[in-house]
Amino acid sequence: MKQSPIFVRTYDFLRWLIPATVKFPRQQRFVLAAALQRSGLAFQERLIEAALRPQPESSLGEADVELTKLRFYLRLSHDLELLGEKQYAHAAGLVDEMGRLLGAWKDSLGKRVGAGRGARP
Repeated sequence: MKQSPIFVRTYDFLRWLIPATVKFPRQQRFVLAAALQRSGLAFQERLIEAALRPQPESSLGEADVELTKLRFYLRLSHDLELLGEKQYAHAAGLVDEMGRLLGAWKDSLGKRVGAGRGARP
């Protein structure tokens, strides 16, 4: 079975994120690094829940919230100079791609639900 691209991208992001945040200064490892890691892992968990539930919409909505938090924490890390320009660009690119994939998943559910209903003139 081929794994969905959103799971691959999220795994790649987490594989990059955790070592990058471990390099944050000690006082930020317990605040911003922990928040970044927590949001990244929570995003992955919501995706897993969505994939395993018959009605994945609520889990995908929660994943969207986690992705928004993740974007905020990344931007703050960059603004506080905890992530360099190249690191931030790399992370932002992965997060943008994850967002597009999440949006496509949510759109496909909307079409599936709409297709199941009778069309009204």
